[in-house]
Amino acid sequence: MGSKLAKEGLGKAETSNLQHAQHSFINYLTTSIYLRSLVSKHRRRMLVAGYDLDMSYITDRVLAMSFPAERMRAMYRNPLWQVKSVLDMRHPEHYKVYNLCIEESYDPAHFHGRVEAYPFDDNHVPPLEMMKQFCESVNTWLSLDPKNIAVVHCMAGKGRTGLMVCAYLVYSGMTADEALQLYANKRTTNNEGVSIPSQRRYVGYWASVLSFPKRIGDGPPKANIPQSCSRELRRIRLYDVINTVSIFFVVTELEEVPGQLYRPAGEVARGYCRPITKGYQRNASPRYYISFIEGDEEQKKSEVEEPRIVVQMDTENPIIDQKSCLDFYFNKPVEVTGDVRVIFYQKMIGGRLFYVCFNTAFIKNSLLQFSVRDLDKLGNKGKSICGSSFCLELLFGPARANTNPACIPPSSDENEDRLTDDCF
Repeated sequence: MGSKLAKEGLGKAETSNLQHAQHSFINYLTTSIYLRSLVSKHRRRMLVAGYDLDMSYITDRVLAMSFPAERMRAMYRNPLWQVKSVLDMRHPEHYKVYNLCIEESYDPAHFHGRVEAYPFDDNHVPPLEMMKQFCESVNTWLSLDPKNIAVVHCMAGKGRTGLMVCAYLVYSGMTADEALQLYANKRTTNNEGVSIPSQRRYVGYWASVLSFPKRIGDGPPKANIPQSCSRELRRIRLYDVINTVSIFFVVTELEEVPGQLYRPAGEVARGYCRPITKGYQRNASPRYYISFIEGDEEQKKSEVEEPRIVVQMDTENPIIDQKSCLDFYFNKPVEVTGDVRVIFYQKMIGGRLFYVCFNTAFIKNSLLQFSVRDLDKLGNKGKSICGSSFCLELLFGPARANTNPACIPPSSDENEDRLTDDCF
């Protein structure tokens, strides 16, 4: 009798455990789908083969998606096994995956070895040479078979993915604006695809260095990548700054590592921008200028419709005293080369305010200007220090055209049309 009761009790326990496991599994699925939708935000998702995945076809042959994750990360990213199942079902033997992440990777064997990595930092930009290699690889793969597709992803599948997808669309014949707009429409529900200004700037850079054959069908375009160009950074100035009396900055540039495609950022300078003293003037120094956009704010047309009109003011003029201006002058100019990033912080140990990225080969004259809409990752802290006429200015020494022709940006008529103010 005791044995019989023991068996019955064990059966009830097993049933209870099974029900608990079922409830846990259902709860896991429900929570995972909710988390993935929450993490993907405004990115478009696909329901395919019973899976809800963060991926979008930008064209029939280019697919953008978020990271194919394993283990715990799969709860809020695309589960790798689901991605593999969908790709094997829809494009068997005809897909190649391009991983843009530096922070995460996976075994290429999951995708039959058809994986290439082009890693660069999240929310930042790649070197132009990497963009060239990526576009040539995608073009070669798609040219092998009309059924082939390219699957591109970073971590979230938006910024870095959008930059490189747009680079390929431009390589295929679109203008930079057309590529960015197509990506925004196909990848997001709020029409905000590549939203980081520097990433959009690099799509413009890329468009400017491509030269297409005169006849259709004569092959892919040629990428005329500028040679490494060094410029002397002499001054950093922030015009119309409010709610602060100093801003800390760090200047970095991407450093080439032999045998490695990824280029880490190396620091080349740092300092504090502080208020310009009234009546202050540096002896035996070049003349520096502060700029602002002319026109009534209420009546001014959209900058997309009308080119920016810049009026330059001599800093020795009393106009400088009408707005709070923070400034840093390099007693010894800092030489920067190639892909440069300038990051601004509240203080040396404090929150980041914003940053900008640019390539020295595309500096026109000696002045780079950035308005609020040109700043990367500008959050509430950054916005709190920007006045209505805010402008970041980086002043460089003149390019020595006779000794360093690489410092002269592309100047053909076609390229001039593409190099709009959005690029600088």
